[in-house]
This record gives sequence, structure tokens and C-alpha cells, in this order.
Amino acid sequence: MLLSGTVIADSETVLDDGAVVTADNEIIFLGARTEALDRYPGHEHREFDILAPGMVGAHIHSVQSLGRGLADDEELLDWLFDHVLPMEASMDAEAMEVAALLGYLECIESGVTTVVDHLSVNHAETAFEAAGTVGIRGRLGKVLMDKESPEGLLEKTVAGLQESERLIEQYHGAFEDRIRYAVTPRFAVTCSEECLRGARELADEYKGVRLHTHASENRGECATVREETGRENIEWLHEVGLTGPDVLLAHCVWTTEHERDLLAETDTNVVHCPSANMKLASGVAPIEAYRERGITVGLGNDGPPCNNTLDPFTEMRQASLLAKVDTLDSTALPASAIFEMATRNGAQMAGFETVGMLHEGWKADIIGISTATSRATPIYDPLSHLVFSAHGDDVEFTMIDGHIRYDGSHTTVDADTIRNRAQALAQQY
Repeated sequence: MLLSGTVIADSETVLDDGAVVTADNEIIFLGARTEALDRYPGHEHREFDILAPGMVGAHIHSVQSLGRGLADDEELLDWLFDHVLPMEASMDAEAMEVAALLGYLECIESGVTTVVDHLSVNHAETAFEAAGTVGIRGRLGKVLMDKESPEGLLEKTVAGLQESERLIEQYHGAFEDRIRYAVTPRFAVTCSEECLRGARELADEYKGVRLHTHASENRGECATVREETGRENIEWLHEVGLTGPDVLLAHCVWTTEHERDLLAETDTNVVHCPSANMKLASGVAPIEAYRERGITVGLGNDGPPCNNTLDPFTEMRQASLLAKVDTLDSTALPASAIFEMATRNGAQMAGFETVGMLHEGWKADIIGISTATSRATPIYDPLSHLVFSAHGDDVEFTMIDGHIRYDGSHTTVDADTIRNRAQALAQQY
């Protein structure tokens, strides 16, 4: 397929009258539109206002989609233990499946082609199957919780790790390698030392498996970990093996200078979730301090109950504006840095090496964006437009692994049926 328009290939490369040509699941040409038309006359030709690499949601909770708007105006620990965890505990396999499908549909129609998805304790296989069905690319993991957890989610340490291993053997590299596994302890508050160390051992046992957890999101969380372990949160995770280039830590809002140095020294990845951190009044993550240390930072929406949307464009705008307010520096996190966080950085930390840019030989994960709106007029800088003005509903085309997954409507499932099922299931919460 030959796709033409203004091509944003990466955070530094914009082709005003460009083209991307795909074959099978790869990009075989990136360059001028006229050259593409001459070299590939037999390819189906589609035109879009802007073409860009698919966005990467580096920390989401698809299975919380049924809880969108369920617990507004709460702080993290109350929100989690009084509302979200009880909802997860009550969800059967059908509810988990529909919630995951709904989340992935929202991602795809908003321009997200890759997710790092923090599932739940039970029925995780339904989300893996949902991801395979809709064709999204992702790093998924069953949640581990073996202490201080509500009935229905609390599990024996060994049983949880064994179930994780079973899922690794079944789904790591599944669906033409679009789906890979991340061992997923929820966070230190609900995971014992044995569980956390076991998670590290399990990730080390299987090539390419990663680790994904929450860390230092809220001051109450940090105080709990400090009281229980005598360590700051990141220090404790480091002690039990949950730092390193194969680790994704979501949030990292409240960290000491020593912890920031630890993250840098170990090449640990940080995922910034600005909207969720604002809505739960958790605080503002020190993203510029992380970037100054060379720490890789990606962007995530977190879950619909603490964000209400999985729109990646919302997170790009919020992340840049928050950094400028936090540092009182108008140059903090410019559009180019934000776009890199939302694309290449997220793909890199998720372990997808040829995703997150439009380059020849890379995976054909491409989105087409309309600028036929008043807020897109005028456009002086296409990259600035995507970060500060665009919305997820401007996306009109999503290709993942060379397959069209969204073209004004979803191509793999009946979206209306899924939405209707989700609305009906949500009545019980």
C-alpha cells in the first residue's frame, strides 16, 4: 500500500509531500510522494493529511474500561481499594474480555498501535485473546497480588507465579509476535518480597520477557512501603530486583535524588501518566529531572477510571504543559521530546525494536490523521499540531503490522456490539 501526505517519520523528520509504502508487515519506502508513485505504480494509493507512527500507550489498564467514571474525585489509595479493586474482583471472564476489547478498540481508533497493559489477577487470558482478535501490538501481563489485597484478588504467591509462567508459555510471542509478556506485580503495597523476587526470577528465565509495575505514585503509597521495608519505594524495588532496562515503572512521582540516580544507573524505564496523576491528585512527576539523567521516559494513559480516556494526544499535551508549569520553564518538554516519548521511547521500553518510527525496514504501524477541523487551521508545524492541538478522534486510519485495523470503522470486530455489551455489563458496578 502507498500512503501519502505530510509524513512525520520521527521527532526530527517531517516530509511535507511525502509517502510511505508498505509490503507485508514492513515499510519498504519512505520518501517523496512523486518518487513513490513512480517506483510503485501498482500499489493501492491512499492520501491523508498527516501520516505518523502509531502511538505507544506504555502504561494502560484495558480491563478497567468498564469502570470509566466510576470513582471520580478520589485520591489514589481510596480510589484503588474502595472502588477499582472491588470492581476487578467481581469481574468474571466475560466482563474481563469485553473490558479488554473495549479498551483496545478505543486505543486503535485513537491512534495507539502498541500498548503495555497491566491486566488483573483473574481471567488474564481473555485479554490476551482480545488483543489477538483486534490485532493490536502489546506487552501484556497478569497481575500479581499476594498481600493486603481484597478477597477475590488475593492469591498464593507460588500459584500466582505459576499462572504467570503458564501464560508466558502460551502467549509470549503469540499472534505473529505482536503480543509479548511482562511479569506484572501490582505494586509493592500488595506484593510480598517473595512475590517481587519471584517476578524477577521468572522474567530472567524467559528470553524477552519484561517486568511492569507501579512505583512511587502517591505519598501514602511511599509511606506504606517505607514503614514496611525501611526503604524508599524505588530503593526497595531495586533491592528485590525490579530495576533494570527490562523494567517499566509507571508514575515515579515521588522520588528522592538517590532514587533518581538509581533509576539512571540501572537504565530503568519510567512511564509518565500525567492526566491520571492530576486527576488522583498524586502530584507532578519530575520528568525533566529524569531526562537530564538520561532515563528513558514513555507516556501512558493509565486506566479509564482515573483518566476517563485512552487518547494519547491528551497525554502528549498534558505532559508538556505540566512540565512547563512544574519547572517554570517554557522550553521544558517541547513537542519533539513529547512525540518521542509517545512513540519511539514507549516502543523501546516495551522491547519492540523496529516500532515507533516510520523508517524503511521497520514495522508498518502507521496512523492517518485528518486536519479538516477549525483547530487544525492554520498549521505552521505539523509536530506541534499533533502534540498541542490534535485529538484522538482526528485519527481516521490505523495500520498495525501492515494490516488495516481501523479505517473510519473497526475492521476486525463489530464495535457497536462490544460497546453495547460493555454498557450492559457496567450496570452491575
